[in-house]
Amino acid sequence: MTNSWTDIRNADVVWIMGGNAAEAHPCGFKWVTEAKHHRGAKLMVVDPRFNRSAAVADHYAPIRAGSDIAFLSGVVNYLLTNNKIHTEYVRHYTNASYLVREGYSFNEGLFSGYDEEKRTYDRSTWEYEIGPDGYAVRDMTLQHPRCVFQLMKQHFAPYTPEMVSRICGTPEDKFLRVCEWVASTANGERSMTIMYALGWTQHSHGAQNIRTAAMIQLLCGNIGIPGGGVNALRGHSNVQGITDVGTLTAAIPGYLALPRDDEPTLESHLAKRKFTPLQPNQTSYWQNYPKFFVSFLKSFYGDKATPENSFGYDWLPKLDVAYDCLRMFETMFQGKVNGLICQGFNPLMAIAHKNKSIAGLSKLKFLVSIDPIETDTARFWENHGEFNDVDPSKIQTEVFMLPATTFVEEEGSLTNSSRCIQWKWRAADPSFEARSDLVILADLFTRIRKLYEEEGGKGAEPLLNVSWEYANPLDPTPDELLKELNGKALADLRDAEGNIIRRAGDQLASFGEMRDDGSTDGSMWIYTGVYGPNGNFSQRRDNSDPSGLGVYPNWGFSWPANRRIQYNRASADPQGRPWSEAKKYMYWDGSRWTGPDVPDYVPTIPPERATGPFIMNPEGVSRLWVRGLMADGPFPVHYEPFESPVENPLFPKIKGNPAARVFATDLDVFGDPKEFPIVATTYRLTEHFHYWTKMVHMNAVMQPEFFVEMSEELAKEKGIKPGDMVKVWSNRGTVKGKAVVTKRLRPLTINGKVVHSVGLPLNFGFIGETKKAAPINSLTPPVGDANAQTPEFKAFLVDIEPIRGPVA
Repeated sequence: MTNSWTDIRNADVVWIMGGNAAEAHPCGFKWVTEAKHHRGAKLMVVDPRFNRSAAVADHYAPIRAGSDIAFLSGVVNYLLTNNKIHTEYVRHYTNASYLVREGYSFNEGLFSGYDEEKRTYDRSTWEYEIGPDGYAVRDMTLQHPRCVFQLMKQHFAPYTPEMVSRICGTPEDKFLRVCEWVASTANGERSMTIMYALGWTQHSHGAQNIRTAAMIQLLCGNIGIPGGGVNALRGHSNVQGITDVGTLTAAIPGYLALPRDDEPTLESHLAKRKFTPLQPNQTSYWQNYPKFFVSFLKSFYGDKATPENSFGYDWLPKLDVAYDCLRMFETMFQGKVNGLICQGFNPLMAIAHKNKSIAGLSKLKFLVSIDPIETDTARFWENHGEFNDVDPSKIQTEVFMLPATTFVEEEGSLTNSSRCIQWKWRAADPSFEARSDLVILADLFTRIRKLYEEEGGKGAEPLLNVSWEYANPLDPTPDELLKELNGKALADLRDAEGNIIRRAGDQLASFGEMRDDGSTDGSMWIYTGVYGPNGNFSQRRDNSDPSGLGVYPNWGFSWPANRRIQYNRASADPQGRPWSEAKKYMYWDGSRWTGPDVPDYVPTIPPERATGPFIMNPEGVSRLWVRGLMADGPFPVHYEPFESPVENPLFPKIKGNPAARVFATDLDVFGDPKEFPIVATTYRLTEHFHYWTKMVHMNAVMQPEFFVEMSEELAKEKGIKPGDMVKVWSNRGTVKGKAVVTKRLRPLTINGKVVHSVGLPLNFGFIGETKKAAPINSLTPPVGDANAQTPEFKAFLVDIEPIRGPVA
């Protein structure tokens, strides 16, 4: 989230799209109801299903699954065409004025630089024009034909209300009401928040879905202000924390980059990430990258990390490619992986194309499942009839199940969607032989290291040099680990005047105290300050809110620097004055930036220096145009899902996202609309928590079995009655379940063709208290987003028929 859960109450318009907050986030949804009750906020929902969020909305617009970019691009076009933008915000706080170098083009759905054979772009023509002073060239009038603003107007012009309706199936009047409500906030007096979840990320163009939403918010001036933002709704209480701490395959903690093969030295790694400002007087977090990275290395290798050995840089693994989950299982499928450790991970339920996953798991020598429950993956080798039809005699994978404690049996910190780090205390003792994940991993690490100490072996040096200085090496405490994430001074630290600001051994108070000379450690710079010299701030529970704006500055710790709204400098105009009294937040009082939050940068930097608020970017402004940072283009484009019932009305020659990765082994598994004419989408149920609670009797009673949601029109066409058993199949597999015939889904007219959709809950499998079902990934396609590689679970093709006769 750029903002926070509690800030949603400041919104005048709430837009839910790509999520279902009322059902999937019922506790957080209370802030939407507060905005509606206290501010008279309007709630609008755009979704393929009339879901529980839509049921309490002021406006609902249906949409075909997989066509979000066309809808969002139509909103962009409406704002630009009707001049419904926050002009001064756009002029000063976005890159609308930046000139793009000559050579850029966009024709027939493809940007300049496309290589059809490699399915990749040469992105050199997407760069800015750089002036003789080394800075990007700007046209503050926004009239130059190569400025981003003019390129935007040209690029989004085809997304008219009529075209949006043709692509999405959304009635024009319903689409235009969304546009009007969005435009009502483009003035500094009102604000809109956008709430999304996996309904946007799980597409072959998922990252561009989110980016298009950000563009809308920037055009309206809704980033950095109360009641604004683009806010991701995380599916677990600690998903934000998990990604923060470096479980992304190409990152280390704090979203720093894992070195690559072509970065053999620390100097080469840092050189690629050197901060080069594109405007005068610009500051950036990333100018501190060497300090963050070296402090991480000191945490990782301790005293073994010295300037002479580049702080242990050589011991870090170097990536050849990013091993996302789809690539991981592709590599297994090729027989190139010996073992897999699944920690709180059930890939049969979480990775597309179950049959391929089974084949890959069957080629492993060993599989380890660290989990409180028995997962479907841990029992992949077991025959469960039609739900998991395998031959155990042909599977030689050895499976180890290590029972782990549940969240109620553990203590430690959780980081929620608001980036707020909060401590939780243990509520129950571990059950039976269960051990915490910390104990299991510590035991595993120390055993492996002992073997290397005794026997040696390939890759011994990096492992033997890891710092493991915990009071009990076999049981590191969460308190120790949070201190380690925060970081400490390893020598006395002095300010620019030579004054000692931190003694050796003291915890660091902020990431601004980190050094690149080895005198500090800290494995996650964004968390620095959560456990500083004044103690564990994640344990703070002061719910006072002096501003009345839902800031709660002394509740937990919100990264970075306890900042509750990111880019909050943008809540004031270029002179430092609030855009309006109604949305007054951070402002210049004549000597410093003040307000209820932590300012984006040094509070004494005056407005006349024109230091931009978007300090994560070298431009200092936000990006309507992303240069070479997105694999599939500097602007979003409507591409059909890889499995689509229709041709792309805008670019009929292009099938799917042209930059999305497809493995050669998967080319023949995609379905044809002539054989599979129905759009399928997946979703979660309130009564179940992902795939866990199908093991719990009470949850199984509330939602006992898999079902297939369909419209009355589709049911009539197929001869299906409510409660009938039906078969749903794709070009990859089959599932069976009871028919739920409902008005929540309606057929849509797409480019003159009637298209039906079905909704498939993803919570059911062949292990647990619920009735057995084939995992929904029996159907889903193995293609991911062109940038994040998140599988395309939300839009694929199936067919459906009733099952006649007795059913067990």
